[in-house]
Amino acid sequence: MTAETALARHAAHPAVPRAARPAGRPAEPLAPDAFKGVFRGHPAGVAVIALDGGDRLVGFTATSVISVSAEPPLLAFSLASTSSSWPALRTARTVAVSFLAADQAEISSRFATSGIDRFAAGGWSALPTGEPVVDDAVAWVRGEVLQRTAVGRSYLVSLLARDAVVHEGREPLVYRDRTYHRLTNGT
Repeated sequence: MTAETALARHAAHPAVPRAARPAGRPAEPLAPDAFKGVFRGHPAGVAVIALDGGDRLVGFTATSVISVSAEPPLLAFSLASTSSSWPALRTARTVAVSFLAADQAEISSRFATSGIDRFAAGGWSALPTGEPVVDDAVAWVRGEVLQRTAVGRSYLVSLLARDAVVHEGREPLVYRDRTYHRLTNGT
């Protein structure tokens, strides 16, 4: 939408207020709690990102996985720079992204817990290339890390999809408002 289109729409609907700010000054950023509130209401699929860190396996839960492009097949996710997984991810050449199924909330919680061996309870298998994938996930993608971009206090990690498996008939795990949910047909 162009600026002219936005102004024309506003003129047609004057009851909709425009953000008030002094001319020439950018708006203040949204407060962190308000920003978090927006995303608490936004449902997201749940994935486990995992890699072979050389001396140990590394994995974490992510709800930030996005499809970027189908051609070439690109995906991305974000990770806080303070995450215990960041040092291994900083140098990783490949990772596996396992898209969790509706009955895998326990696995999501385990990979979101700090200070434990997230792989000790099992439920995963190593690909021939070494990356761990979650058993019985809806799908997994093995990706080559293309770029790590510092954004705020996080990193946006871009991947080129190299391999993938989809398990038909598995329903995805969804996270919204700090709670796991299952999708039902027709909703």
